[in-house]
Amino acid sequence: MLNKVILTGRLTKDPELRYTKSDEPKAFVNFCLAVSRDYKLADGSYPVDFIDIVAWRKRAEFVCQYFKKGRLMTVEGRLQRDNWTDKNGTKRSTYKIVATNCYFSDSKKDTNSTQDENNNDAPTFQDDDLPF
Repeated sequence: MLNKVILTGRLTKDPELRYTKSDEPKAFVNFCLAVSRDYKLADGSYPVDFIDIVAWRKRAEFVCQYFKKGRLMTVEGRLQRDNWTDKNGTKRSTYKIVATNCYFSDSKKDTNSTQDENNNDAPTFQDDDLPF
């Protein structure tokens, strides 16, 4: 059976690393992606879905270190349904994505509009520097 989800969207807030309360704490992060649908409404806007995602261990640390609110990212993962009983005894459930991979979907230049266009880390060469 196959359970694979791929989403591209923008982070709705800065991710915050947390740890499980156990003998061997594990790092995790819960975050939300705003994912646009592929059609326009009558007013010209795109409807947006807000998808809850969880990442564990090193992946959680990676997300917290390199991603901030508004950053475009792609997440691969699996859909998971969580069931619980609330304080009133009502059975409840929710769906979330458990991330297996997280990727940058924009360039760093796109996320930092104050960066000087000519200031980048790429080396520059003159024609005389090239061996051919």
